[in-house]
Amino acid sequence: MFSFLKWFKTPPLAMQKFLIVGLGNIGQQYENTRHNIGFAVVDALAKKHEVDFESVKSALKTQFRHKGKTFVLIKPTTLMNRSGKAVRYWALKERIPLQNILVITDDLHLPFGSIRIRTKGSPGGHNGLKDVEDQLNTPHYSRLRFGIGQEEGSGNQVDFVLGEWNAEEADQLPERLKQCAAAVLSFGLQGPAKTMNAFNGT
Repeated sequence: MFSFLKWFKTPPLAMQKFLIVGLGNIGQQYENTRHNIGFAVVDALAKKHEVDFESVKSALKTQFRHKGKTFVLIKPTTLMNRSGKAVRYWALKERIPLQNILVITDDLHLPFGSIRIRTKGSPGGHNGLKDVEDQLNTPHYSRLRFGIGQEEGSGNQVDFVLGEWNAEEADQLPERLKQCAAAVLSFGLQGPAKTMNAFNGT
């Protein structure tokens, strides 16, 4: 079976390159939904660094350099549940090692706007993360979960996740996106341990 951990001997320059994956669904009807927060974070990074996405194999892709590091941003253009295909393809294509992959996604069980970064873990019922794990053949990849904070018993999960931000959330979202963008840059510049200490729970 394919093992991402063994797919190549990591060249020194590869350690300076990071694959930042925003999970979401393509289509105007999904743009402002909670499930598309991964897209929103990488969009914020692209805007901040004045780069534009282009349509490539299985994704919208762009990149920028910051303090000697290269950040490759992708938004898979497959359905959310097939996101792993793009992650695997572009990690291999760009020769980015497993430890330099960061996947950004929504989390129902975290309060709105909170951040939780982990270097491994279970999909936790998230089909996009499950497919990433299946395609990489390992749970040992980093993920940034953004809390979307559904209250217990507040209604259908699917409707909530695919629903748009309410007015209060939309008002706070720009500041939370800045915090997520800062966490992504920290992941590349400072490493996951220092980033988790600085940003988890913020």
